[in-house]
Amino acid sequence: MPLTDTAIKNAKPAPKSIRMFDGGGLYLEVSPAGNKWRRSQAYCWKTET
Repeated sequence: MPLTDTAIKNAKPAPKSIRMFDGGGLYLEVSPAGNKWRRSQAYCWKTET
């Protein structure tokens, strides 16, 4: 489910950081202070040859 503008605006701070995922590798992190950050999940795999 993609994050909507309304869901982002209504996100309230909690005692711990909250992560709201969109299902496409991006998420919004809401800190206890109320700051909102957009982030992406990047995975790095090291291949052995």
